[in-house]
Amino acid sequence: MKPIGYWLNRTDQALTDYMNSMLAEFGLTRIAWQILNVVEDDPQATDSDVLAVLAANADAAALTGAIETIVADGWVARPEPGRLALTDDGRARLAEAAERVGAFRELSTAGITGEEYRIAVTVLERMTHNLESGAEQ
Repeated sequence: MKPIGYWLNRTDQALTDYMNSMLAEFGLTRIAWQILNVVEDDPQATDSDVLAVLAANADAAALTGAIETIVADGWVARPEPGRLALTDDGRARLAEAAERVGAFRELSTAGITGEEYRIAVTVLERMTHNLESGAEQ
């Protein structure tokens, strides 16, 4: 059996590759999708909020580049400096993309029960906590 690190890396790469391919028709990447969801969830979102929420997903340069791309592509606007808000067009396009992401989620969890999924996430969360708190000692 391969170790957990192997499967974590393979899974993350598979998720990213599949999402990037699927979202390409919308001009999005997995990171851009995640940013749009942060902005949708928080109408007062700032660039700093996005960087903080998604720090585990990408480095600041990648996140900043993706933010600028979705601004340039009209998904979000800057109602004031440093702040991000979905445009009406961005909101409509995000709803279209969300349908595809729903199908992606079904595919990625095929054959996995809700309980198995919860257990996997709980175990990974616990491992992360163990290692992060152990690093502080």
